[in-house]
Amino acid sequence: MKTVDVLLIHAHVLAMDEPLNQYEDGAVAVAGDSIVAVGPSAELEAQFEAAETIDCAGKVLMPGLVNAHTHVPMTLLRGLADDLRLDVWLMGYMMPVEREFVSPEFVRLGTQLACAEMIRNGITSFADMYYFEEDVAKATAEAGMRAVCSQTVLKFPSPDAGSYEESLALAREFIQRWKGHPLIVPSVAPHAPYTCTAEILAATAALAVEFDVPLHTHISETAQEVENMRHEQGMPVVPYVKKQGLLEAKVLAAHCVHIDEGEMRTLLHAGAGVAHNPSSNLKLASGIAPVPRMLETGLNVGIGTDGPASNNDLDMFEEMRLAAFVAKGGSGDPTALPAVTAVLMATRMGAQAMHIGDITGSLEVGKRADLILVDISPLHNAPRFRRDPHGAYAQLVYAAKSTDVSDLMVNGRWLMREHQLLTLSEPELLQAGQEYAGRIDTFLIQREQSLLSKLIAIGGASEEESFEIQIKAPIPERDTLVRALNQPEIKIVRNRHYREYDTYFHFPEPETSLLRFREDHFVDEKGNVTNVRSRLTLLGTHEHQLEQVVLSRVRYFAPATQSLRFYREYFRPDGEVEVEKDRLRYLVLFHETEFFINIDQVNRPELGCFVEIKTRTWSRKDARRKAELAKELMAYLGANVEQTTLDDYLDMVK
Repeated sequence: MKTVDVLLIHAHVLAMDEPLNQYEDGAVAVAGDSIVAVGPSAELEAQFEAAETIDCAGKVLMPGLVNAHTHVPMTLLRGLADDLRLDVWLMGYMMPVEREFVSPEFVRLGTQLACAEMIRNGITSFADMYYFEEDVAKATAEAGMRAVCSQTVLKFPSPDAGSYEESLALAREFIQRWKGHPLIVPSVAPHAPYTCTAEILAATAALAVEFDVPLHTHISETAQEVENMRHEQGMPVVPYVKKQGLLEAKVLAAHCVHIDEGEMRTLLHAGAGVAHNPSSNLKLASGIAPVPRMLETGLNVGIGTDGPASNNDLDMFEEMRLAAFVAKGGSGDPTALPAVTAVLMATRMGAQAMHIGDITGSLEVGKRADLILVDISPLHNAPRFRRDPHGAYAQLVYAAKSTDVSDLMVNGRWLMREHQLLTLSEPELLQAGQEYAGRIDTFLIQREQSLLSKLIAIGGASEEESFEIQIKAPIPERDTLVRALNQPEIKIVRNRHYREYDTYFHFPEPETSLLRFREDHFVDEKGNVTNVRSRLTLLGTHEHQLEQVVLSRVRYFAPATQSLRFYREYFRPDGEVEVEKDRLRYLVLFHETEFFINIDQVNRPELGCFVEIKTRTWSRKDARRKAELAKELMAYLGANVEQTTLDDYLDMVK
């Protein structure tokens, strides 16, 4: 008789192997970190003598669940900003808070919290993508879980790196240190095509190929991402990443909500795996992934929770159930994704998608002993029918809950017995997590009280200290004034034609600043738009007035890299005003002094035509001199200086 470490008997064994073997009264034998036998209890009891024999009393014994895509340290950001669109949630809240708080300590605690939650929920393996991934790996290994840990690489600075080159170097060092670890598979994660350059995609792919490790990325999560890719690159997302060589690596592609059949076949031929994240995609309104068609194509599609800040849990039982329901509801076909397929996606197929299917995901001889016991005796599981051989899968997907998981083993080591965690202290983790929540709350409360703080938080804001002389007057029509520019005293340095679309956000008291979103359309001589530029400007009140001249100061400005809708939802103004104008802009020299002359046709609202003369200054003495010159130039152009106004177009609208 052979000796093993653990013999689990009298369980309903779901092997999740290729033939989907089941054993109503089954057993599994474990020696060291691996499974040495799976079969009927009577047979294995006759073959093996165990250091520990466990009577499972009819519980379901199955492979541990595989969470194919998540960001585990974000347990510390759970519930931070909900009911927002993906771009506002990510750029307006997650990334600013991450820049402020994410550190090795943050990542370690967040990972420990996630591991405790996942162990309780029956998850033995997961694929992570975050910052300070070495600390994620350390905390995961200490907890005893299995993971593909992916070091994030971005085109802009991140909490753990000032540049993409630094992130790439971190990924290389991380992979070199952890490759061959019994629990951790190191990986590289170019975050997404829209947050990485072509150079980054190619470099990360080369790194993954060099070390033969997975490459974890987000693909086609939102329709906007796909639309932008088609507009900017002239092709969908999958062909674009293939062009950069990404599919030469062992890719794990998260989401794939908006891909077509051609892209599915491209991923299949590349051997890529897909991580379907139903809760996150629904919560962020990203859409419904075409999972039934992916499966028909032959793709390995796993199930992921995504990060606990966008789900907001790490419950794979919920994800299995939702994956089945979404496929049925989206297709109108109740057979679209049966329960057995959902369980398969959450076990063996998920492991294959993560490129670790050779060691985990099913109960087979030679694979690692990653397994769970599920108690199907509670009331919500009753009664149990045995007529249909697939009934056990349906019971797991449609009736069972994560709280039914009683025991969990990874790599032959028990991490939970009879609902008790063995490698983590839950009370200590909860207390430490709440302390972080208090600090983050304080940060956001202070930020929300200031427009400037909110502008700085989304990046790119810079301060401009210069004062500006401005004088404006109505004119009957533009052509006469344009002709007046062709005079000896005026030298035209350059000129441009714009169409400007301004949206002014105003806010309730005591906020005194205005925020302007401006979209400039550059127009050529034929009237065609050749370029578009968007900017944000935080406008303070006018500092001084010199008779008919306004002396004002623009405090901060930033490139507007997001849509108007994004800023509307992020800043939440009390109201807004729109001004649209056609602008002829000239830079001229008048008496050896530079002036900008704007000749405007204000179309929305219909205010008519105006000439506006501006120049910058740095002292009150210089301001007075230039103010007099500006009025002289106004008169020289034929405008009525007596009709000048201190009002901006926004003031005229009010």
